Amino acid sequence: MYFESHDGTRIAYEDYGRGEPIVFVAGAMLPADMWEYQIPHFTDRGYRCVALDRRGHGRSDRPCDGYGIDSTADDLAALLAHLDLTGVTLVGHSMGGAEIARCLARHGEDRVARAAFLSSTLPFLKQTEDNPQGMPQAAFDRLRAAVRADRPKWLARQTQLYFTTHLGSDVSPEQMDVTYRQCLSTAPWALLKAQEACFHADNRADLRGIGVPTLVVHGDADFSAPVERTGRRTAELLREVTYLEYPAAGHGIYVSHAQRFNADLLTFLAG
Repeated sequence: MYFESHDGTRIAYEDYGRGEPIVFVAGAMLPADMWEYQIPHFTDRGYRCVALDRRGHGRSDRPCDGYGIDSTADDLAALLAHLDLTGVTLVGHSMGGAEIARCLARHGEDRVARAAFLSSTLPFLKQTEDNPQGMPQAAFDRLRAAVRADRPKWLARQTQLYFTTHLGSDVSPEQMDVTYRQCLSTAPWALLKAQEACFHADNRADLRGIGVPTLVVHGDADFSAPVERTGRRTAELLREVTYLEYPAAGHGIYVSHAQRFNADLLTFLAG
């Protein structure tokens, strides 16, 4: 299924089940398919599950622009309006968490009951004078250079760290290959623009303004979004927050710790 977003871009989405709506927002480089261990679990328990492919990802259009956080947050708001959803729980992974925070800041909370941030790139990744914990520009430039030089090689090198299989996470080689291929399917241009958007997005004020209950879940071995830079600081900025930190977990918690995350999210929904 598709809808037309704020600038005419056609965005793909999936819609399953009936009941209270959960909208899943994927991380950068990943399509809606990343939620395959969440969507059946929650539809079986009476929830309606919606997931979208970010522009440049999955089946959505691949425009040359519109990849900034404001624009992709507006895509999310356009989906909520298109389906006329209310009482929504927004669940965002990685960049998806930043988009949720910006969507709430730009469009308000009338449609939203609660939000969950999973391994999110919040509150602000870039090192500045007032954000000394962030990543230096030079380090980000080296990362982008590695991606541009050999994107498949760069992705392949991240896989073990992404799922922390070296720390004992039970993720099969076949599952790691599926995730690798999902990332490869994203438009290379969209990958570069998404990384840039993540790095420069300052969501600190957005988080302070959130009035709905929030859940923050992060792994203490997250290489992509180090917990001391992201998850812990995010929890400190939120008003009504449940913070859960998983030992020896990386960025791919939605797979490596799917059962635990699903149970924690279900508890949050019930609460």
